[in-house]
Amino acid sequence: MNRKQEMIKKLAKRAKARQNKVVPANPSNKPVERYISKAEREKIALAEAAEQTVATEASSETDKD
Repeated sequence: MNRKQEMIKKLAKRAKARQNKVVPANPSNKPVERYISKAEREKIALAEAAEQTVATEASSETDKD
């Protein structure tokens, strides 16, 4: 590669790096869907179940009063 080609290549790399740093003005509102493992799903289910039991206990206590 001659000197001119090397300089063009470096300039292109720098321009691409600068472009990667720029945050888009209107990012997508929809987040990227990712894989949720079985263990994570189980944790989420347990947390929801715990919230429901707390809510039902609180409502049953207010009914007793």
